[in-house]
Amino acid sequence: MKHWNRSAAARVARLTSAVAVVAAAAACTTAPTVPRWQGETPNALLWAGNSFFYYNNSMHGHVGSLLNAAGVRGTRQTSVTISGAGLDWHDVASHFQPGTGMARYSFTPTNDVAFNQFDRAYDMVLMMDCSQCPIHPKLQQAFHDTAKRHAEAVRRAGAEPALFLSWAYQDQPQMTEQLATEYVKAGRANQMRVVPAGPAFAASIAKRPDINLYAPDKRHPSLAGTYLGAAVVMATLFKKSPVGNSYTAGLPADVAQHLQTVAWETAQSFKP
Repeated sequence: MKHWNRSAAARVARLTSAVAVVAAAAACTTAPTVPRWQGETPNALLWAGNSFFYYNNSMHGHVGSLLNAAGVRGTRQTSVTISGAGLDWHDVASHFQPGTGMARYSFTPTNDVAFNQFDRAYDMVLMMDCSQCPIHPKLQQAFHDTAKRHAEAVRRAGAEPALFLSWAYQDQPQMTEQLATEYVKAGRANQMRVVPAGPAFAASIAKRPDINLYAPDKRHPSLAGTYLGAAVVMATLFKKSPVGNSYTAGLPADVAQHLQTVAWETAQSFKP
């Protein structure tokens, strides 16, 4: 077990090095148009992804609970997920169509319908491709092309695009570095923030392999995995430390504390 932990720690170290190399290489790329909205934290966040997001009653719900426990109120979130979807399955631009897009109406506490009026439907769109798409030889280019297209569409709507760097399969840890390389490359090329959930998974496993972050299929997240992903989103996009947060999603206190700490440390050290 000690040998396994050293190997896992080495993989995390190589990942950090790979991220630094990609960031340095991409620094010379031409910056795209600056988005009209450049808030530090989103008041309205749209999630566009797949089942990695919607497992365990949806990651965005856990982010909301973490934020509420931290005293952050009024954040509006919507999760748009398609089972097995690649990012190119989503029509992100359509979600910002005036009068017909997302969040056009909502229900009041008395079950009446309220038709909403927003300057823009969302401040930020957090996007994730399918678990293999960014590194699959037949789909890798589609990932980069789609990330660029969606980033441009989101910015035209006055919002900010961001990427969710997903985790490796449980039995294929080498995917951590591979996915990080492609997500960082896309993030740098399109000036998008990158949420380092995958590196956080690797860091958690290196420190506490007894905490299972995976469902039985070795791909989807367990409750602990979803909670870790939510904590990384909170730390990266909302600039709030999850450490000491009272919301634990029903996990044992020591497990939640470990995941909170890993999320915060990863978000602070990850420099795409």
